Amino acid sequence: MSGFSFLLESGSVLSYKSGIAAYKSLKQLFWSNMYRRILSLFLCVITLISTTIKVSAEEPPKETELYAKSAVLMDADSGRILYEKNGHEAMANASTTKILTCILALENCDLDSKVTVSQNAASQPKVHLGMHEGQTFYLKDLLYGLMLESYNDCAVAIAEHIAGSTENFADMMNEKAKEIGCGDSYFITPNGLDKKDDVSFHHTTAADLAKIMRYCIKDSAKTAEFLEITRTGQYGFSDVEGTASYSCYNHNAFLQMMDGALTGKTGFTGTAGYCYIGALERDGRTYIVALLACGWPNNKTYKWSDTKKLMTYGIENYRKEDPTQKAPDASIFVPIEVEGGQSGAIGKTASVSPVIEKYCGCTGLLLKEGEEIDIKYEISDRLYAPVKKGDFIGKVSYMLGDEVIGECCVVAGDDVEKIDFGWCMERVLALLWLS
Repeated sequence: MSGFSFLLESGSVLSYKSGIAAYKSLKQLFWSNMYRRILSLFLCVITLISTTIKVSAEEPPKETELYAKSAVLMDADSGRILYEKNGHEAMANASTTKILTCILALENCDLDSKVTVSQNAASQPKVHLGMHEGQTFYLKDLLYGLMLESYNDCAVAIAEHIAGSTENFADMMNEKAKEIGCGDSYFITPNGLDKKDDVSFHHTTAADLAKIMRYCIKDSAKTAEFLEITRTGQYGFSDVEGTASYSCYNHNAFLQMMDGALTGKTGFTGTAGYCYIGALERDGRTYIVALLACGWPNNKTYKWSDTKKLMTYGIENYRKEDPTQKAPDASIFVPIEVEGGQSGAIGKTASVSPVIEKYCGCTGLLLKEGEEIDIKYEISDRLYAPVKKGDFIGKVSYMLGDEVIGECCVVAGDDVEKIDFGWCMERVLALLWLS
């Protein structure tokens, strides 16, 4: 038989044309099923990819994914470092130094005070305002030149005005840094230009730089003034005599890069490379990113890429929690025996009730998925008379891993006097009277 033949269950034979039609139907059915399988497989792959992306988003950036040689992401509310890459390595930090110069000026001098320019200030290298010796400015105006345009001559003029010399001002900078908690910083110049002396070279660490920014935006009495200056887009002023006019423009591109961008300061020298310190506030959470040695020419944009990457990681992976919402275990706080203490009767053991005093520590802590706050108890199991109400008898520590994030003192809730002869006589007489 020429052509195709197909046997049905009935045993009849299809014609050639009928066979072709059946073949086409079967082919259509085959490919229809195949398309469904391919589509199903495709959807599975997409789901797998999505899941993979979601999981990887929860992981911190790898060191190789950042351009900066040193980087820190900090929770500004608690001061906790959420991510670091060589965060405690001492490195030159260029004009990021100026955030410390600015906050010191705000805290130690009247904004309306007049600053007379010295020859030393006027001779500072670019980037500079172009002031000349003997010229007079209001301190407020120079601070805008310092923070918006990063003028080196403004920094020196401010330092000399406040402390009499850049050397004296450097002492103020280092003292303030220690007060803030910076243990690995050493400042020589108010503008961040590279310099060495007999002690060390001008430097900080990403961790210390983040601490300084945290102080500027959270703890200083002049936080509002600091933010007003550093967030201004454009500012114009003249010298006191009105002989020259100047315009300043904010070069912190991060302010327009992400919602909630709060403040920041750029920096560059040949030794330091491109540096940046910035802060962002969103949904009640505040993050600080510090970057050192984040590329050299022609890599000016690397700092923005690293900043956005670290800020995004913090936003997407950390939630804010209040440690005090986790109540201590009430079963721990049972009366404590007081050895040698006066009680209601001879033979009865005296005791005091432990009382928790006010919590001290961070109340808004950023936690990553899987991180939990634990409570550690250190309370005396036996006391010795005399005991006064309010005496320290232990503490409750709120722990995140090995780090203490908050504490409560535990104190005695009662007075317990020491057993003496008078008390014994009173108890004996009471027994005789009852008998």
